[in-house]
Amino acid sequence: MTEKPVEELTYEEAVKELEGIIQSLEGNSGALEDMIRLFERGQVLGKHCLNLLDKAELRIQTLANPDVSGETVL
Repeated sequence: MTEKPVEELTYEEAVKELEGIIQSLEGNSGALEDMIRLFERGQVLGKHCLNLLDKAELRIQTLANPDVSGETVL
């Protein structure tokens, strides 16, 4: 199975994959190289999730704080 590039994943997809990786790593079943690969992918997924959350927070702040003219700044 080919992994979808992380930057193309939605937040929900990334979290679901990250949860699966955590379960696999906690199960400690697999070759060392496979476990390292999973750990590395998990690190990238975690950063991607944080980035998406930061963007969502900025968007919410922008929508919640309209400019002086009363219009919402996007």
